[in-house]
Amino acid sequence: MRVGVPKEIKNNEYRVGLIPSSVLELVHHGHEVIVQKGAGIGAGLSDADYIAAGAKIIDTADEIFASADMIVKVKEPLAEERKKLRPGQILFTYLHLAPDAPQTKDLIDSGAVCIAYETVTAANGSLPLLTPMSEVAGRLAPQVGAHSLEKTQGGRGVLLGGVPGVPAAEVVILGGGVSGTHAATIAVGMGAKVTVVDRSADALKRLASQFGTSISTVFSTRATIEELVRRADLLIGTVLIPGAAAPKLVTRDMVKTMKQGSVIVDVAIDQGGCVETSHATTHADPTYVVDGVVHYCVANMPGAVARTSTFALNNVTLPFTLALADKGWKQALIQDAHLREGLNVCEGKVTCEPVAEAHGLPYVSAESVLGM
Repeated sequence: MRVGVPKEIKNNEYRVGLIPSSVLELVHHGHEVIVQKGAGIGAGLSDADYIAAGAKIIDTADEIFASADMIVKVKEPLAEERKKLRPGQILFTYLHLAPDAPQTKDLIDSGAVCIAYETVTAANGSLPLLTPMSEVAGRLAPQVGAHSLEKTQGGRGVLLGGVPGVPAAEVVILGGGVSGTHAATIAVGMGAKVTVVDRSADALKRLASQFGTSISTVFSTRATIEELVRRADLLIGTVLIPGAAAPKLVTRDMVKTMKQGSVIVDVAIDQGGCVETSHATTHADPTYVVDGVVHYCVANMPGAVARTSTFALNNVTLPFTLALADKGWKQALIQDAHLREGLNVCEGKVTCEPVAEAHGLPYVSAESVLGM
């Protein structure tokens, strides 16, 4: 199979779909890998590194899309990239379709086989291809939140960890999953007063066991969220429903009750955000203010630490990339029910139920498409 790696073109996105060691594995399996010139530079990977691994360097994205059987990316294809997709071509990347009707329509119209990292599952019910980026985004959230709290950034002028005689900032984390747990780890390390909210009793027990008295754990109700939002200096939203749009746990009215200069970091923005006043921003212009509250809603947070993120992502995607290349998409999906969960759009049909529901489109099961 010919596997193509175009350069990412989303604002300040420096990650790359394959690293040289992944290319070497694909070449060892008898596949051809074509990489766009400069695709890995942002992650510290030179064209020479790819050539040494057996890849061929191609000048333009047009050539990559035109000749590759499978496109391996990091972020969802932008409008100009979607026009280059063709029927039967495999697209393997993050998609986040539930809040993105234009992308969903374009992928349907393309006739391509679109497999989303974020909905591939594991035997334990986890999302293994989303996990490393959730870890990175979670760890970044207190860091960018602390910066946004600085007065020069429009914040309250509060130091996250405080100093002797002055209280630490109050950090409230909505969601105790992967991102929430990693956000708590960093926020505790920075000396903040941390509260994690979740509606899963098991998650709260796990957090209490992991952090002991370093954090407070609270069961999620509307009244609880209203109270904690009012108190928060930094609110971090990490709530996730696999494949679906994130629930709006924090309303516009709740935001109005927050302290002037407090900060919201909405890690869930890829899936539409869990705060009603959130809308996606970029690394070039990461924040905006609503009712005196600073909102940080960058939709590709891990792109800021592109090298760490790229290697972490390849560690988990490579086995699936190899399976798709070795077996072809149909056989790979038939043989692996967990990879099959990643199929979101296939040859004009929506095969991810939450995406179909979000946009009012007909749903066709992956099994039906595969003739199982």
